[in-house]
Amino acid sequence: MGCSQPQDKNTEIENKVETLLHKMTLEEKLGQMNQLSPWDFEDLAKRVRKGEVGSILNVVNPEEVNKIQKIAVEESRLGIPLIVSRDVIHGYKTIFPIPLGQAATFNPEIAEQGARIAAIEASADGIRWTFAPMIDVARDPRWGRIAESCGEDPYLNAVMGTAMIKGYQGDSLNDPTAIAACAKHFVAYGAAEGGRDYNSTFIPERVLRNVYLPPFKAAADAGCATFMTSFNDNDGVPSTANSFVLKDVLRKEWKYDGMVVTDWASALEMVNHGFCTDGKDAAEKSVNAGVDMEMVSETFIQNLKQS
Repeated sequence: MGCSQPQDKNTEIENKVETLLHKMTLEEKLGQMNQLSPWDFEDLAKRVRKGEVGSILNVVNPEEVNKIQKIAVEESRLGIPLIVSRDVIHGYKTIFPIPLGQAATFNPEIAEQGARIAAIEASADGIRWTFAPMIDVARDPRWGRIAESCGEDPYLNAVMGTAMIKGYQGDSLNDPTAIAACAKHFVAYGAAEGGRDYNSTFIPERVLRNVYLPPFKAAADAGCATFMTSFNDNDGVPSTANSFVLKDVLRKEWKYDGMVVTDWASALEMVNHGFCTDGKDAAEKSVNAGVDMEMVSETFIQNLKQS
């Protein structure tokens, strides 16, 4: 009987989710796919009451977090809590060496301990989701974000990234001190041409599979709760609308069942890449490729009902 309890619990949760989904309007579903970095609390509160927000980032005052969370739970129609998020990368209140420096120790225990301390501190302010670890294989020192990665080696990125995920998420996301990790940026962002951020890449599938994908496979196997799409296009297709990496590899090959979020406005950035004509086109292509939540650019909530 004891062996069946976890399965029974999972079934109970799944049934709750399905029941809630059946109650939701299309607008409320799109609201859950909408993540905002708010600047006006009253405007945010109004939108939360209407069910137009699923997650917020960069709110770090625990009093504000508690206030907006209370509005979400008690004053919105369905009472769904917000996911509160933040870039907690190499410490929150206690600051540790940059990830590249941690990787230089070749000691995953250090990375895990640092992430655990960061999770304890961040969760105390109501933050339950971080956009880390960054496990982009980075070999061009001209790219400024190399500091946030674990360097040039796929295996080292995999090992250190897995350690950070374990530190952030702990033994269970039910733990009050656990925060959901996010493997980023999926995929090959570190190979941007000329070291220019947001730039294009041209990586054949063999190199993609041998160099850039292995750290992310390790993250998926480690139970990383979320993945983030990258800004770059590869061979002309931006990651945020790349069904090959998001569906064929991540979902079908790796059987990953976590959540996929865009990077900051990366859905709308696809217009700049020349891949989409406007926000409506970007929203459609993102969702059809397998994106679950959009960070800040709001093309989903503005266009997908019409689509």
